[in-house]
Amino acid sequence: MRLSFVIPAYNEEAYLPACLDSILAQTQAVGVEAEIVVVNNASTDRTREVALGYPGVHLVDEPNKGLTFARQAGFAASHGELIANVDSDSRLTPGWVAQVLAAFESQPNLVALSGPLVFYDLTPKQRSSVKIFYGIAFLVYAINRYVLRAGSMIQGGNFVLRREALEKIGGFNTAIAFYGEDTDIARRLNPVGDVRFTSKLKMFSSARRLKHEGTFTMAVRYALNYFWTTFRKKPFTQDYIDIREQPPEKPATATQSKD
Repeated sequence: MRLSFVIPAYNEEAYLPACLDSILAQTQAVGVEAEIVVVNNASTDRTREVALGYPGVHLVDEPNKGLTFARQAGFAASHGELIANVDSDSRLTPGWVAQVLAAFESQPNLVALSGPLVFYDLTPKQRSSVKIFYGIAFLVYAINRYVLRAGSMIQGGNFVLRREALEKIGGFNTAIAFYGEDTDIARRLNPVGDVRFTSKLKMFSSARRLKHEGTFTMAVRYALNYFWTTFRKKPFTQDYIDIREQPPEKPATATQSKD
């Protein structure tokens, strides 16, 4: 089963190397047939040059700036049966690839698999607050999926889709700029097959957006957009702050989480 990684990248020259290194190290160790597609999404820094510096990485230039435009362009350029959507400021946790392959190989009806983010640049106390948020989110997800049957939950930047299922729903919704793009995919895939969120599939990620906007603000914003996109089929928040246009900070080193 071939695995394609699609990585949207806008001005990510500082974060992209660690992301690519983590993917290459794990796929080579497992011996899986994989491809890596980096989507240079109108970058003005050296993102393009960084991606081209990695042998075997396929670069796609998408001039229409926006997360869903980048995801769709990467999907169109990929060839794998499974499409792993990973953000360029993220890094795979140990065993991530093996867990994904085992899940899809053993569950033919599984069309999407996702899990939480572990923010490697937060303090333990801040991580505890995030865990509370995920605990509440998982409860809402369970009610929504098993009781209301109105949709499911996917964490943007840490989700894998079965190609044939994504093709069936027409790919990503480029009318959505940022918030709600993952919930929209979960909602539209729900009638096609099993859309599963599991706390076992963790992904290391930067907390730069959370630190810039605040934990409480982000929790409320994501909750509103989750419900709005699930039940009204469009996000509550149309505009968003592009943190990559803020003064860059030095990427922190990811450490293994015991959560």
